[in-house]
Amino acid sequence: MKLNSVLITGGTGSFGKTMLGQLLDSGVPEVRILSRDEEKQDALRNQLNDSRINFYIGDVRDRDSVDRAMAGADAVFHAAALKQVPSCEFFPMEAVKTNVLGSENVIRSAIRHKVRSLVCLSTDKAVMPINAMGISKAMMEKLVQSAAREIGPDADTNISSVRYGNVMYSRGSVIPLFIKQIKSGKPITVTEPKMTRFLMPLRDSVALVRFAFDKARQGDLFVKKAPAATISDLVTALIELFGVPEHEVKHIGWRHAEKLYETLASAQELAGAEDLGDYYRLQLDERDLNYNAYFIEGENKTQKLDDFHSHNTEQLDVAGVKELLLSLPEVQAELASWKLEKS
Repeated sequence: MKLNSVLITGGTGSFGKTMLGQLLDSGVPEVRILSRDEEKQDALRNQLNDSRINFYIGDVRDRDSVDRAMAGADAVFHAAALKQVPSCEFFPMEAVKTNVLGSENVIRSAIRHKVRSLVCLSTDKAVMPINAMGISKAMMEKLVQSAAREIGPDADTNISSVRYGNVMYSRGSVIPLFIKQIKSGKPITVTEPKMTRFLMPLRDSVALVRFAFDKARQGDLFVKKAPAATISDLVTALIELFGVPEHEVKHIGWRHAEKLYETLASAQELAGAEDLGDYYRLQLDERDLNYNAYFIEGENKTQKLDDFHSHNTEQLDVAGVKELLLSLPEVQAELASWKLEKS
């Protein structure tokens, strides 16, 4: 699909800036950034100084501001969200306003303006959610699926979503926090050492979204098969990379609504999924409320599948985590500055 104009909601975040760079490099004539943070927009404007970028101050909570940014766009990547588990836990209605109502605004605006493709970004926390952030993202996924069923496969707008785990070195993730604690000489604060998390470089999350954009059918949800590691091995890898074997690690206990492990796809979802190698395609359940049209008695045969979660995916050891960390430009820069400080 040739793109003339692309909108990124939440475009000043880690994902948005990386996707923006790729779109500009591929020659897209116009990329629009919709966000509510004028300071970050101004910093990005001055940093890139590219006339192909148009900045829109607004909030996905406000339908009018979404419509202004949406009109005339060919494609939309919806990344705007409240993402921090503790803050959503203490202010759940704020999570609802942005992640649920704001997403509905984006979906309905895209349909109204006949955007050709809308890809919505979700999280592993949306699967069997136990916290407000995950619940709000699970509701976003349901809005995507509901709208996809409503408009059907022949609609002008194709709506899909992606689900991924922790993006390494993204804003708010533990890796920059741990590195900051190492550099400042403060203890590394760990909640639960045996906790596992999926590890995905930002480049892989952007590739997943691009894959969904290229391959999605109406209502599809795509999941990347990502490796995982324990928090303990992540901390050990960073300590070894920065050469501080005696650095203190402090166990502070679980944060509000944390999970021991995260799940990217449930067994029920995988039963009807399509394995695409590096990805799973979780297809839209197109049944309506008239269940008798599909079955009279329950299904006797059941597939014995496990959920796909960070405890049973490929587990990286310390060496594997170090290799992945060293592939990140941000970690390379942190190590280079650390060596200069120590020289």
